[in-house]
Amino acid sequence: MTTDPNTDPRDPGAPGDDDPRDEAPQFVLPLVLRLERATPPSRTDALETAARAVLTILSDERSLGEGEWAAAMRDWQDARIRKVVRRARGAEWRKAGELAGITVTGTRPDDPAEVRVFPPIPLDGWPKDLAKLQVSGTELEADAGGPPPAPSVPVLWLNPHLSMSAGKACAQAGHGAQLAWWALPEADREAWRAADFTLAARVATPQAWRALLASGLPLVQDAGFTEIAPGSATVIADHPALRR
Repeated sequence: MTTDPNTDPRDPGAPGDDDPRDEAPQFVLPLVLRLERATPPSRTDALETAARAVLTILSDERSLGEGEWAAAMRDWQDARIRKVVRRARGAEWRKAGELAGITVTGTRPDDPAEVRVFPPIPLDGWPKDLAKLQVSGTELEADAGGPPPAPSVPVLWLNPHLSMSAGKACAQAGHGAQLAWWALPEADREAWRAADFTLAARVATPQAWRALLASGLPLVQDAGFTEIAPGSATVIADHPALRR
Protein backbone atom coordinates (compact mmCIF):
# COMPACT_ATOMS: atom_id res chain seq x y z
CA MET A 1 0.00 0.00 0.00
CA THR A 2 1.07 3.60 -0.36
CA THR A 3 0.72 6.37 2.12
CA ASP A 4 -1.33 9.46 1.35
CA PRO A 5 0.02 11.65 4.16
CA ASN A 6 -0.26 15.11 2.68
CA THR A 7 -3.63 15.15 0.95
CA ASP A 8 -6.30 17.44 2.31
CA PRO A 9 -9.56 16.91 0.42
CA ARG A 10 -10.59 20.50 1.08
CA ASP A 11 -7.46 22.06 -0.38
CA PRO A 12 -4.75 20.65 -2.64
CA GLY A 13 -2.27 23.29 -1.51
CA ALA A 14 1.00 22.04 -0.08
CA PRO A 15 2.03 22.59 3.54
CA GLY A 16 3.97 25.78 3.95
CA ASP A 17 1.64 28.00 1.89
CA ASP A 18 0.75 30.21 4.88
CA ASP A 19 -2.32 28.17 5.65
CA PRO A 20 -3.21 28.44 9.37
CA ARG A 21 -3.94 24.72 9.42
CA ASP A 22 -0.21 24.14 9.11
CA GLU A 23 0.30 25.85 12.47
CA ALA A 24 -1.97 23.38 14.24
CA PRO A 25 -0.70 20.04 15.57
CA GLN A 26 -0.79 17.54 12.72
CA PHE A 27 -2.65 14.25 13.11
CA VAL A 28 -3.21 11.25 10.86
CA LEU A 29 -6.08 8.79 10.61
CA PRO A 30 -4.63 5.25 10.45
CA LEU A 31 -6.35 2.54 8.44
CA VAL A 32 -5.14 -1.05 8.23
CA LEU A 33 -6.23 -3.35 5.43
CA ARG A 34 -6.18 -7.07 6.13
CA LEU A 35 -4.25 -8.72 3.32
CA GLU A 36 -3.77 -12.45 3.72
CA ARG A 37 -1.63 -14.03 1.00
CA ALA A 38 -4.10 -16.77 0.15
CA THR A 39 -7.30 -14.72 0.27
CA PRO A 40 -6.71 -11.11 -0.79
CA PRO A 41 -9.85 -8.98 -1.18
CA SER A 42 -10.92 -7.48 -4.46
CA ARG A 43 -9.63 -3.98 -5.10
CA THR A 44 -13.14 -2.55 -5.37
CA ASP A 45 -14.27 -4.10 -2.09
CA ALA A 46 -11.14 -2.76 -0.39
CA LEU A 47 -11.87 0.77 -1.62
CA GLU A 48 -15.50 0.60 -0.57
CA THR A 49 -14.66 -0.84 2.83
CA ALA A 50 -12.00 1.81 3.50
CA ALA A 51 -14.53 4.53 2.65
CA ARG A 52 -17.14 2.96 4.94
CA ALA A 53 -14.54 2.70 7.71
CA VAL A 54 -13.90 6.46 7.50
CA LEU A 55 -17.63 7.19 7.67
CA THR A 56 -18.04 4.78 10.57
CA ILE A 57 -15.47 6.48 12.75
CA LEU A 58 -16.68 9.97 11.79
CA SER A 59 -20.16 9.08 13.04
CA ASP A 60 -19.22 6.92 16.02
CA GLU A 61 -20.46 8.24 19.36
CA ARG A 62 -16.91 8.09 20.70
CA SER A 63 -15.91 10.64 18.04
CA LEU A 64 -18.65 13.13 18.89
CA GLY A 65 -19.35 15.58 21.67
CA GLU A 66 -17.41 14.58 24.75
CA GLY A 67 -16.61 11.08 23.51
CA GLU A 68 -13.23 9.53 24.23
CA TRP A 69 -12.02 10.08 20.65
CA ALA A 70 -13.69 13.45 20.10
CA ALA A 71 -10.72 15.69 20.94
CA ALA A 72 -8.42 13.77 18.61
CA MET A 73 -11.04 13.82 15.86
CA ARG A 74 -11.43 17.59 16.21
CA ASP A 75 -7.68 18.17 16.20
CA TRP A 76 -7.32 15.98 13.12
CA GLN A 77 -10.05 17.78 11.20
CA ASP A 78 -8.87 21.24 12.26
CA ALA A 79 -5.47 20.64 10.64
CA ARG A 80 -4.78 19.04 7.27
CA ILE A 81 -6.75 15.87 6.73
CA ARG A 82 -4.27 13.01 6.51
CA LYS A 83 -4.91 9.29 6.12
CA VAL A 84 -2.40 6.44 5.96
CA VAL A 85 -3.32 2.97 4.76
CA ARG A 86 -1.13 0.09 5.94
CA ARG A 87 -1.47 -3.65 5.46
CA ALA A 88 -1.41 -6.56 7.90
CA ARG A 89 -1.85 -10.31 7.94
CA GLY A 90 -1.83 -13.12 10.47
CA ALA A 91 -0.43 -12.16 13.86
CA GLU A 92 0.03 -8.55 12.76
CA TRP A 93 -3.67 -8.25 12.03
CA ARG A 94 -4.59 -9.83 15.35
CA LYS A 95 -2.34 -7.39 17.25
CA ALA A 96 -3.83 -4.44 15.37
CA GLY A 97 -7.25 -5.68 16.45
CA GLU A 98 -6.26 -5.35 20.09
CA LEU A 99 -5.81 -1.58 19.74
CA ALA A 100 -8.78 0.76 20.14
CA GLY A 101 -10.51 1.10 16.80
CA ILE A 102 -13.31 -0.21 14.59
CA THR A 103 -13.17 -3.08 12.10
CA VAL A 104 -15.40 -2.79 9.04
CA THR A 105 -16.06 -5.77 6.79
CA GLY A 106 -16.73 -5.61 3.08
CA THR A 107 -19.89 -6.65 1.32
CA ARG A 108 -18.51 -9.17 -1.19
CA PRO A 109 -19.59 -12.77 -0.47
CA ASP A 110 -16.16 -14.27 -1.21
CA ASP A 111 -13.09 -13.11 0.74
CA PRO A 112 -14.62 -9.79 1.86
CA ALA A 113 -12.25 -6.96 2.65
CA GLU A 114 -11.55 -6.07 6.26
CA VAL A 115 -10.34 -2.62 7.26
CA ARG A 116 -9.65 -1.47 10.82
CA VAL A 117 -9.72 2.28 11.41
CA PHE A 118 -8.21 3.90 14.48
CA PRO A 119 -8.74 7.30 16.11
CA PRO A 120 -6.33 9.96 14.84
CA ILE A 121 -2.80 10.01 16.24
CA PRO A 122 0.02 12.58 16.07
CA LEU A 123 2.22 12.21 13.00
CA ASP A 124 5.09 11.04 15.18
CA GLY A 125 2.95 9.10 17.67
CA TRP A 126 2.32 5.77 15.97
CA PRO A 127 1.79 2.80 18.31
CA LYS A 128 4.54 0.26 17.69
CA ASP A 129 2.11 -2.43 16.50
CA LEU A 130 0.95 -0.07 13.74
CA ALA A 131 4.24 1.64 13.01
CA LYS A 132 5.88 -1.62 11.98
CA LEU A 133 3.19 -2.49 9.43
CA GLN A 134 4.12 -2.19 5.77
CA VAL A 135 2.95 0.82 3.80
CA SER A 136 4.33 -0.13 0.40
CA GLY A 137 5.06 -3.23 -1.63
CA THR A 138 1.63 -4.78 -2.13
CA GLU A 139 -0.95 -4.25 -4.86
CA LEU A 140 -4.43 -5.52 -5.56
CA GLU A 141 -5.38 -6.44 -9.08
CA ALA A 142 -8.02 -4.37 -10.82
CA ASP A 143 -11.43 -6.02 -11.01
CA ALA A 144 -14.64 -5.47 -12.91
CA GLY A 145 -16.11 -3.47 -10.05
CA GLY A 146 -19.52 -5.11 -10.00
CA PRO A 147 -22.83 -4.18 -11.63
CA PRO A 148 -23.90 -0.57 -12.15
CA PRO A 149 -25.01 0.87 -8.80
CA ALA A 150 -28.69 1.63 -8.28
CA PRO A 151 -29.62 5.33 -8.52
CA SER A 152 -30.19 5.39 -4.75
CA VAL A 153 -26.63 4.23 -3.94
CA PRO A 154 -23.91 6.84 -3.29
CA VAL A 155 -20.99 6.38 -5.67
CA LEU A 156 -17.34 7.36 -5.30
CA TRP A 157 -16.23 7.90 -8.89
CA LEU A 158 -12.50 7.50 -9.54
CA ASN A 159 -10.67 9.43 -12.24
CA PRO A 160 -10.21 7.10 -15.23
CA HIS A 161 -7.11 8.99 -16.35
CA LEU A 162 -5.06 8.29 -13.21
CA SER A 163 -3.17 5.20 -12.13
CA MET A 164 -3.10 4.77 -8.35
CA SER A 165 -1.94 1.94 -6.13
CA ALA A 166 -4.61 0.24 -4.04
CA GLY A 167 -3.48 2.03 -0.87
CA LYS A 168 -3.54 5.43 -2.53
CA ALA A 169 -6.97 4.71 -3.99
CA CYS A 170 -8.28 3.54 -0.59
CA ALA A 171 -7.17 6.81 0.99
CA GLN A 172 -8.74 8.82 -1.83
CA ALA A 173 -12.01 6.91 -1.51
CA GLY A 174 -11.98 7.72 2.19
CA HIS A 175 -11.46 11.40 1.38
CA GLY A 176 -14.40 11.33 -1.04
CA ALA A 177 -16.69 9.71 1.50
CA GLN A 178 -15.65 12.29 4.09
CA LEU A 179 -16.41 15.19 1.74
CA ALA A 180 -19.86 13.75 1.05
CA TRP A 181 -20.46 13.34 4.80
CA TRP A 182 -19.53 16.95 5.47
CA ALA A 183 -21.83 18.18 2.70
CA LEU A 184 -24.93 16.24 3.78
CA PRO A 185 -27.72 17.58 6.00
CA GLU A 186 -28.07 15.78 9.32
CA ALA A 187 -31.18 13.84 8.25
CA ASP A 188 -29.37 12.42 5.23
CA ARG A 189 -26.36 11.54 7.36
CA GLU A 190 -28.57 9.57 9.71
CA ALA A 191 -30.26 7.78 6.83
CA TRP A 192 -26.88 6.82 5.37
CA ARG A 193 -25.69 5.60 8.74
CA ALA A 194 -28.85 3.53 9.20
CA ALA A 195 -28.10 1.90 5.84
CA ASP A 196 -24.65 0.86 7.12
CA PHE A 197 -23.07 3.42 4.79
CA THR A 198 -23.96 1.55 1.63
CA LEU A 199 -21.86 2.91 -1.23
CA ALA A 200 -20.05 1.92 -4.39
CA ALA A 201 -16.61 2.76 -5.74
CA ARG A 202 -16.29 2.74 -9.51
CA VAL A 203 -13.91 4.04 -12.15
CA ALA A 204 -15.81 6.55 -14.27
CA THR A 205 -15.78 6.43 -18.04
CA PRO A 206 -13.95 9.39 -19.61
CA GLN A 207 -17.24 10.85 -20.81
CA ALA A 208 -18.91 10.45 -17.43
CA TRP A 209 -15.87 11.95 -15.69
CA ARG A 210 -16.14 15.13 -17.78
CA ALA A 211 -19.78 15.50 -16.76
CA LEU A 212 -18.99 14.83 -13.12
CA LEU A 213 -16.29 17.52 -13.12
CA ALA A 214 -18.94 20.02 -14.20
CA SER A 215 -21.55 18.80 -11.71
CA GLY A 216 -20.41 20.69 -8.61
CA LEU A 217 -20.35 17.48 -6.56
CA PRO A 218 -17.63 17.11 -3.89
CA LEU A 219 -14.24 16.73 -5.54
CA VAL A 220 -11.02 15.42 -4.01
CA GLN A 221 -7.80 17.00 -5.27
CA ASP A 222 -4.43 15.59 -4.32
CA ALA A 223 -1.48 17.54 -2.95
CA GLY A 224 0.84 15.59 -5.21
CA PHE A 225 3.30 14.27 -2.65
CA THR A 226 2.95 10.64 -3.76
CA GLU A 227 2.25 8.96 -7.09
CA ILE A 228 0.36 11.71 -8.93
CA ALA A 229 0.75 15.37 -9.88
CA PRO A 230 -0.26 18.17 -7.48
CA GLY A 231 -3.86 19.25 -7.86
CA SER A 232 -4.93 16.03 -9.58
CA ALA A 233 -8.65 15.34 -9.28
CA THR A 234 -8.94 11.82 -7.91
CA VAL A 235 -12.49 11.14 -6.68
CA ILE A 236 -15.91 12.73 -7.05
CA ALA A 237 -18.50 11.85 -4.40
CA ASP A 238 -21.94 11.40 -5.93
CA HIS A 239 -24.52 11.08 -3.17
CA PRO A 240 -28.16 11.26 -4.33
CA ALA A 241 -29.00 13.79 -1.62
CA LEU A 242 -26.41 16.19 -3.04
CA ARG A 243 -28.17 16.23 -6.41
CA ARG A 244 -31.49 17.52 -5.06
